[in-house]
Amino acid sequence: MNYLAITHEDVCNGIGLRCVIWCSGCSHACRLCQNPQTWDPKSGIPFDEDAKQAIFNKLSKDYISGLTLSGGDPLFKDNVEEIYKLVVEVKQKFPTKNIWLYSGYTWEQLFEDDDFDKQEISANQYRRAIILMCDVFVDGEYIDEQRDVTLKWCGSKNQRVIDISETIKKGEIVLWTE
Repeated sequence: MNYLAITHEDVCNGIGLRCVIWCSGCSHACRLCQNPQTWDPKSGIPFDEDAKQAIFNKLSKDYISGLTLSGGDPLFKDNVEEIYKLVVEVKQKFPTKNIWLYSGYTWEQLFEDDDFDKQEISANQYRRAIILMCDVFVDGEYIDEQRDVTLKWCGSKNQRVIDISETIKKGEIVLWTE
């Protein structure tokens, strides 16, 4: 997996002050995407032990609320194995930190669409496991025709900020609220 940057103190991509990793690779290619430089999975630099330690060093600070996975798409097929390992380790080392995940995939695609599931069985198993370990899932492709600058955590009206634990408890999509 490659990444373009790690933002160590960010207030725009989730609640509180956050560490954000900007993954390379995205197959959605949303029109007027704010990060088209992240689409190419070969862009950026390889995610290595030094990058992981930089994230862990920042997450060890009390003033950091958590980790945000963005990009590109952290759930891009070339990213899922490394993102899975990272999320497992973050949950073990920093159980009080929350994890936000931004992806162009939707909850329904990943958990309810049997035809989609058959396309990339191994990648989809990782995708679901990653989501279930996260706290908030901002789902859906950016659609410029539905752009709404008043939305706090996403860019277009089709995107949802999903509270994962409440969604699992209730068996239906529950939106995250502050």
